[in-house]
Amino acid sequence: MEKNHRKNGAAGQRVSAVGIVCNLILAAAKIAAGAIAGLVSVVADGINNLSDCGSSAVSLVSFRVAEKPADREHPYGHRRIEYVASMIIAFLVLALAVELLRESVETIASGAVSESVWWLYVVLGGSVLVKAGMFLFYRVGARRLDSDTLRAAATDSACDCVASLAVVLGMVLSTYTPWKADGYVGIAVALFILWQGACVLKEAGSKLLGQAPDETLVRRVREILLAGDGILGVHDLKIYGYGKGVTFATAHAEMDARLPALASHETLDGLERKVLAETGVSLTLHLDPVMLDDEEAKELESRVRAAVEGLAEGVNLHDFRLVRGAKNKVVFELGIPFDCPVKDSELKNDAERAVRIFGDYEPSVTVERE
Repeated sequence: MEKNHRKNGAAGQRVSAVGIVCNLILAAAKIAAGAIAGLVSVVADGINNLSDCGSSAVSLVSFRVAEKPADREHPYGHRRIEYVASMIIAFLVLALAVELLRESVETIASGAVSESVWWLYVVLGGSVLVKAGMFLFYRVGARRLDSDTLRAAATDSACDCVASLAVVLGMVLSTYTPWKADGYVGIAVALFILWQGACVLKEAGSKLLGQAPDETLVRRVREILLAGDGILGVHDLKIYGYGKGVTFATAHAEMDARLPALASHETLDGLERKVLAETGVSLTLHLDPVMLDDEEAKELESRVRAAVEGLAEGVNLHDFRLVRGAKNKVVFELGIPFDCPVKDSELKNDAERAVRIFGDYEPSVTVERE
């Protein structure tokens, strides 16, 4: 798996290098053409390509850094560098967009009028064709390497095609109608760049903070575990991502308490290996022994479950235990959705009251958002 990642990293660097060259050529051509013709919208489009060049450069560096193995300071590897790189790109794009917006407003306020010439259409038409080719190039690379960075680059290239076509529209309007649209199209392109930068910043920030795992992956891991011999139930499945290809998880697996400890341990070890082989997730399992022959505990659990799972939508009970002693203790956990409007403390109090209704039990309830 590590060998495949290194191979993908090298391929990603090559794709990024091609993006740097193409965007640099487009940026130089548009900025020069826009400056000569005095069209701020063309300059804005060129600077958009320049920001794309910077994005490709940061992507290239991030692919290289991500290949570094784990070390003492970074025991989970360096693959989250992609998220940091994306945030840097986003801030650069936002800063450029603000400056372009200022220049476009000044152009409108000054009333400057510029005439477009035929070779500008050649430059912008060529840009659309190159960007369309880059879109296909990035899409193929993203599918082959399963790269979020290249998927974003493909989307960005498609958007750049639209932006260049908008600039052409502004030139046509300025040339053949009384409305001088150059400054206004410049504003539109600047706002478009702002929107792109904000989207990149939001996505990268979300992943860096710890984005919820993919539902398909969660379902697959749960399916593998529930298919294991002797597994009665699975809960508290938590998945943590540290960049592409570095994913850890923990979960609680319920098994018959009468089974030998070594046999249960061997089952859980086998499931951990299977999950790693089929999903690439490094899983650590915790054994929850279930007393299947304790009729009193089973009856009490059934009654308590019926009472507490109706307290709020999506509530589920797990890890139920009846601990006998001088005063019998009822221990269980309540899992509730993150968007549940009821406070944790209220659910805890209601669940404890429900337990006391069924007898002289001391409840111990833990509420978890999941």
